[in-house]
Amino acid sequence: MTSGSAVAVFDLGKTNSKLFVFGADGSILAELRTKPAWIERDGIRVLDDEALFGWMTSSLLNAVEDHAVGHVMFSGHGCTFALVQDDHLTHPILDYEQEPPEMLRQRIDMLAPVFSETYSPKLPLGFNYGRHILWLEAAKPESLGRADAILAYPQYWSWKFSGGKVSEVSYIGCHSHLWAPLNEDFSSLVDRQGWREKMPAFVRAGAAIGNWRSPLQGGNRAEVQVHNGVHDSNSALYYYRSVGFDDFTLVSTGTWVVIFNAACPLDALDEHRDMLANVTVDGKAAPTIRFMGGREYELASGGWNKPVSVDALSQVIAKGVFGLPSFAPGGPMQGFNGRFVGPLVEGEERAAAALLYVTLMTDLCLDLIRSENSIVIDGGLVKTGLFAELLAELRPSQDVYSSATAEGSAFGAAALVFETVGQFPFRNETTRAEPMPLFGLEAYRKAWRSLIEIEEAEVVRPRKEFHA
Repeated sequence: MTSGSAVAVFDLGKTNSKLFVFGADGSILAELRTKPAWIERDGIRVLDDEALFGWMTSSLLNAVEDHAVGHVMFSGHGCTFALVQDDHLTHPILDYEQEPPEMLRQRIDMLAPVFSETYSPKLPLGFNYGRHILWLEAAKPESLGRADAILAYPQYWSWKFSGGKVSEVSYIGCHSHLWAPLNEDFSSLVDRQGWREKMPAFVRAGAAIGNWRSPLQGGNRAEVQVHNGVHDSNSALYYYRSVGFDDFTLVSTGTWVVIFNAACPLDALDEHRDMLANVTVDGKAAPTIRFMGGREYELASGGWNKPVSVDALSQVIAKGVFGLPSFAPGGPMQGFNGRFVGPLVEGEERAAAALLYVTLMTDLCLDLIRSENSIVIDGGLVKTGLFAELLAELRPSQDVYSSATAEGSAFGAAALVFETVGQFPFRNETTRAEPMPLFGLEAYRKAWRSLIEIEEAEVVRPRKEFHA
């Protein structure tokens, strides 16, 4: 069977994994979703990779039969790696949301390179995935010793489908402790631990690295070209640049809110604020700040999954209900326990308080990353209904654009494949968000900032907490 022109993109998030099929004109022909399973094995939480692989292969086979897919590409969430030998894992893939054993932490953390080398702040759990490699090296040295390759998460899936073991710079350079962006090379940690020989050669995201073959009905065989994967937020950044944005700040939202502003100088990055230098698909440093905004919204809202009304927002402001950081690890306000202060709210009003909290955290991050240019918002928080409009109201000197797709990482991955085959089907379809006048919003922001300043001033003293 000859390859078709449609492109399948697996957009692999921590909470949700998706398949998008793009036609040659850039339109979405099909979409499927599943939830990856994270399971306990020997006291460690790991990915059920075979279950996910089974869903991926059957979904891709159906996409080939239904839409003549000829290319497959992978966009993956950060902080995750695989140790492989020949054709198998030497250890299951770790869930990055877990701490190494206490007895190992100090020894592991002493090995992290300085911030001025890697622009990777020292973060908890496996948010620096070099930290989790060190954990396995200390706890299960045979797993790393037997591995012939350390693969980043998207490259693990590129390998599963093609057999080709490669590296990719946007993922290696994503707050991993493994990359020195100013040197455009691996960090001192990689050489000190002797890992360089386990790092496959770099191939640009989107480049073809092999083929996937699978039987079809009637005895035919599907042959699909496999392309090297990409880090999801960097993929979104590539997408918006590919459709014409130049000097802009990207607010990429999903489990994480990741904010890129190339105009921010590297010396403005504060490692204690979860500020870092990401690396673009072309190897250039991309000043970044982030917090776990999607996860925080889910937790703070009580799992609300519908749009939030203006009336609910107004009620929360009038009642003086504030969400205070942080409802999840990481971000510019680390070491604080997320909570509400003010009268008890439930249902949509609780979701409104959560939306205001995430919006104000985003606004704070934009100040810290020195954003004064246009803002592009992409991803899941667009679906809350008023996130872009609230941000536009808070930042009247900046144009705020909202993506019509909300799936910039998948579109960026497809754009990388289309570029490889000499096609450019996507156009700028963002819309300018109109500021939403909301009585009391500016005073609410000032009060919220005062509350978090008090929080920071009292960080060394016990704090009285008011739970809603």
